[in-house]
Amino acid sequence: MSSEAEDRLATEAGSRGIAERPAEAPGTRDERGRLNLTNPKAIRALAHPIRWALLEALGQAGTLTATQASEMLGESPANCAFHLRTLAKYGFIEEAGGGRGRERPWRQVFDSMSWRTSSEDPQTTLAAQALDQVWLDRSLARARRSMTSRASWPESLDDAMGGSTSRSYLTPREANEIYAELQKTFERLLGSGSSHIVERKDPRLRPPDALPMEFVLLGYPVLDLPPIPEDDDHDDFPDGQPEPPG
Repeated sequence: MSSEAEDRLATEAGSRGIAERPAEAPGTRDERGRLNLTNPKAIRALAHPIRWALLEALGQAGTLTATQASEMLGESPANCAFHLRTLAKYGFIEEAGGGRGRERPWRQVFDSMSWRTSSEDPQTTLAAQALDQVWLDRSLARARRSMTSRASWPESLDDAMGGSTSRSYLTPREANEIYAELQKTFERLLGSGSSHIVERKDPRLRPPDALPMEFVLLGYPVLDLPPIPEDDDHDDFPDGQPEPPG
């Protein structure tokens, strides 16, 4: 039986009130509470545009039913219910309680997550590569839409935010050290190290003028630069001057 067929059977069983299978742990948590994905099945399950969009919607709203999620994403309630149950099966979300009838509110069970593309397990590597693609597609598309619509930004953000690119020639060790320091700064200012920011995950605790701000940290080797031409063995112009035309 295919994984998708199993997911659908679990969804149908849940809608009839039959106990669902226990969630499969997606990974482990570090000392900061970040979820480190290691389960290839869970990573593969998350590598789906609608499921990733549902996680983002839950991060924005706090809790959502399938009907509410469908209004945010423009998907059918049945489709959202199926994908929400799949996320729950793999331990990414849980029931929040307080629902009416079949309308179950859901919430995330983590504040942040990470995964590694390089793994000794080929299945984990392939799953992580698929998740990389989903994450990059959504993040870069959203960044492009916003960065090309700066006229629509609040006036208070004029020249305060934007983008920049810096290229340096570094050894792998130097690049790793710089990226690690940047990650630490992100974590200190925006992650679990900043309690007042974490509290704002609850929509009720956000200041009236708070806007969703996204910071994407990317570090990568440039793989498509043209090669530098090699020095010629002889001068085209021995006397240092080009020959006159004709």
